[in-house]
Amino acid sequence: MAGSITSGSVSLTPSAVKATLSSNYISTFDLLDQYLPDLDEKEFARYGERTISGFLSKMSAELPSNSDLIRWSEEGRLHTKYENVSTTGAVSSGTQTFDIGASNHNFRLNETVLLSSASDNKAEKAIVTAIAPGGDATQFTVAYYSAAVGVGFTNPTTDIKVFVYGSEFKKGESGMQGSLEAETEVFQVKPVIIKDTFSISGSDMAQIGWIEVETDMGLSYLWYLKSKSDTRKRFDDKLEMMMIEHVNADASSGADTYFGATGTWGTTGLFEAIEDRGNVWSGGTPSTLADFDDILEQLDGQGSIAENTLFINRAFSLAIDDMLAAQNSYGVGGTSYGLFDNNEKMALNLGFTGFRRGSYDFYKTDWKYLNDATTRGGLVGGKVNGVLVPAGTTNVYDEVMGKRVARPFLHVRYRASETENRKYKNWITGGAGGATNSDVDAMYCNFLSERALCTLGANNFFIFK
Repeated sequence: MAGSITSGSVSLTPSAVKATLSSNYISTFDLLDQYLPDLDEKEFARYGERTISGFLSKMSAELPSNSDLIRWSEEGRLHTKYENVSTTGAVSSGTQTFDIGASNHNFRLNETVLLSSASDNKAEKAIVTAIAPGGDATQFTVAYYSAAVGVGFTNPTTDIKVFVYGSEFKKGESGMQGSLEAETEVFQVKPVIIKDTFSISGSDMAQIGWIEVETDMGLSYLWYLKSKSDTRKRFDDKLEMMMIEHVNADASSGADTYFGATGTWGTTGLFEAIEDRGNVWSGGTPSTLADFDDILEQLDGQGSIAENTLFINRAFSLAIDDMLAAQNSYGVGGTSYGLFDNNEKMALNLGFTGFRRGSYDFYKTDWKYLNDATTRGGLVGGKVNGVLVPAGTTNVYDEVMGKRVARPFLHVRYRASETENRKYKNWITGGAGGATNSDVDAMYCNFLSERALCTLGANNFFIFK
């Protein structure tokens, strides 16, 4: 009696299950069909280089740490300045009193100050004559050097800026009363534990496929090696994304409740560090020289780091190209940008890798993380267009080493000691694939890292949102 053969439907969509399944194949391999399909065994990389890591490898270093807490101190400002100072009364006999607000000021008697106000459109020079009139340590009184009509500031005025530029004393007078302590700020981050795993049964490990795939071990026809390689690449990307994106959990937040134990959860990623302690450009991307002049003015008031790198998305990159191209005139012989000598017989280069404005050099590079559709490139709300990262190193006091050291502005600290290095751990468990430490007929590839990102001198960074 003749039997019947039934062929199932053919699925052209590979399965997402991490196993060698029939749905992963384009052909049913019906041996009763006399026609052999032309099979292309090479796997086509339709998304190109799928990994998005690389930012931290360009801009940071990796250093060991053997503590649950990483702490460092950064120098404060050298000179005294207050903003949003308000008047407490009109000018009387050439003197006027001001209030800096909530905290106590550190002005001292006989210090000379420069006061300015945008609303009054004026600047005045004066000497401090009283540092806490009426017993209020937030107030100080000055005597103006000018006797002109209208000296001083309108009462009320609240946008006054004041800074100390010197001091003046009479002959034989006692010296300066009081001293100023060095100002420093202490910052800290906590390393987080990041894990991933890949598992495959022993039976599936012994099954070969017809598709030739590229793995971290080379070319192979074993599909599980492809999945294992992809797991490692995903883990590498997550190590970088955690350092960029992660935040600290607020007390009594959902995440804090989920962990259910006393402690500080999360860590300070790059974006959070810049938003808390750095400079935020809101409302799109800088696209004119006037916009970059505003950035320069802000950098002048910070560390004035001469060389900076812009890691940006495609829209921001094109906006800079258009801005720079608009600065060049169009000649009869063709368009010429910078050192390019373009003519009608050669391709026109409309891309720029960097530019100088004032005393600052800006180098731009496309950041795939901000362009990739599966990461930041697919977002609308909360979109980040790029970051400005200063180049070079800065000097900080390392509390673990007990001395001042030079550190990159960005660097990763991973947990390590003489007996345990948690920078990048990878181990195999199970009873297959060479592992013999379990009676389970499977192989488990485990990945682990414990690390944190230190963002030093965040006041020199920009984030563009």
